[in-house]
Amino acid sequence: MSVKPGKLVVFSAPSGTGKSTVAKLVLERIKSLDFSVSATTRKRRKGEVEGKNYYYLTKEAFEKKIKSGGFIEYEHFFGNFYGTLLDKTGEAVVAGKNLLFDLDVKGALNLKKRFPDSSLLIFLKPPSFDELKKRLLKRDSENDKTLEERLERAEFELSLAHQFDREVVNDDLNRTVDEITTVITEFLSKQ
Repeated sequence: MSVKPGKLVVFSAPSGTGKSTVAKLVLERIKSLDFSVSATTRKRRKGEVEGKNYYYLTKEAFEKKIKSGGFIEYEHFFGNFYGTLLDKTGEAVVAGKNLLFDLDVKGALNLKKRFPDSSLLIFLKPPSFDELKKRLLKRDSENDKTLEERLERAEFELSLAHQFDREVVNDDLNRTVDEITTVITEFLSKQ
């Protein structure tokens, strides 16, 4: 008996939209959905498990995979690389696993190009740009320069939202999680 191919669900959103909170609540509701494990060059912390928290690669191995096209997307933060492995994602689909990804806009669109029939891209939007700015200011973790950078990036990300399968405004957490849970459940139930 053949295994039904897995599905890939991607969340993208500007910083301050509540994406991590929504993702956590959706994963609690949809038991057949697992969070995607990324690769990193960061050193493993005590208690972290290979393949559960991250796939831990040396900088050389990561760079080799970049050159060979082994990532759907990757980024460099604080001296370490992080990325979504193409082979692990493909293996998950073949094995019938459903995965949830938290990717930036470009990473999400790259994933859709590689897995057009098995992916659902959801763009989580703030109620308004002013509300997004208020949320970022409320965090009290931004200086003027980083706030401006985040807002410029948010404008860019919002300009690409129309390329996603669904756009959902996070103006009420419970309603947002209900709507997204319904959308994902319908997507996962399709052949």
